[in-house]
Amino acid sequence: MRGEDEQTGGLFTYVSPDALGPAEHPLRAIRPVVDAALARLSPEFSKLYSPYGRASIAPEKLLRALLLQAFYGVRSERQWMEQVGYNMLFRWFIGLSMDAPVWDVTVFTKNRGRLLEGDIARGLLLAVLADPAVKPLLSNEHFSVDGTMIDAWAAMKSFPPRDGSGPPPGPGRNAERDFHGQTRRNETHASTTDPDARLYRKSSGQPARLCYLGHVVMENCHGLLVDAELTRASGWAERAAAEAMIETVAPSGGVTLGADKAYDTAEHVANLRRIGVTPHVAQNTTARRSAIDRRTTRHAGYAMSQRLRKRIEEAFGWIKQSAGFRKTRHRGIDRMGWMFTLNVAAYNLIRLPRILAAPP
Repeated sequence: MRGEDEQTGGLFTYVSPDALGPAEHPLRAIRPVVDAALARLSPEFSKLYSPYGRASIAPEKLLRALLLQAFYGVRSERQWMEQVGYNMLFRWFIGLSMDAPVWDVTVFTKNRGRLLEGDIARGLLLAVLADPAVKPLLSNEHFSVDGTMIDAWAAMKSFPPRDGSGPPPGPGRNAERDFHGQTRRNETHASTTDPDARLYRKSSGQPARLCYLGHVVMENCHGLLVDAELTRASGWAERAAAEAMIETVAPSGGVTLGADKAYDTAEHVANLRRIGVTPHVAQNTTARRSAIDRRTTRHAGYAMSQRLRKRIEEAFGWIKQSAGFRKTRHRGIDRMGWMFTLNVAAYNLIRLPRILAAPP
């Protein structure tokens, strides 16, 4: 017998969002780690909010929503709020009931800006790593470092001379600008869209782009990221960030740090040795002498560091491709750095279910 196409809404429902999600979904293993990390951050949340006035979005729900946005690579906040409205799995992870109203997109972005003030993204990264189930997985002796270009939300036509001497823009909202044959430098030009962005190219033969540099430190045991920093793009930013981050991760020294050929300079190697870090840096012998000699390369640990350091590219690949951070949708180095660190924390959380489920 053919059923009737009746479309009547029920008056009551007794199904929770938790019951609608797949039992073996990876988010079920991620949620307890996130909740424990947010509980550790609760005192920091209290410092950011006044005890009086109208209640805002709970910072715990806000951070869960931001992590989900990174997990699924949704670039538009407006589209993200729409998806949260009808996806029961998302509602369960964030902590919203089935009939709870979804926030307005402007309210969502405004509340996200408040978390910027307390460097909550870095706090979340460290709180996840401090979890009792995660901390034993981390190596405290062997690390790797690398940097990657993050394209700024600015076009090359928004890079006129600082003194205003360039030709006036053409008519219209998105007027054409002919800059071919001009010498454009960061010292003489600045982006009007994102003044913190810098013109930079990774290597010879590559085009120069308006971008930032994102840097991470990875522990070599399970490939989890233990620190992150975003800087303005420059030729020395990678090495300066590496020295600052490894000094934070291992303040007492006695560790190794793997890196590629861009870190093979005499000054950088000397700075690492001065703070008690053994530089397992790839040798750059192209028309020059490497700062790394047989004192370092003869050890088996050097070859192992060079092999393991390449896993850091997996993190960059996920952050830029899956999380959609290859070209940022944010402007300003502070907000860019906050979002980069949040994506680093999201990468660790994505990898944790498989790592925790692996046999010891």
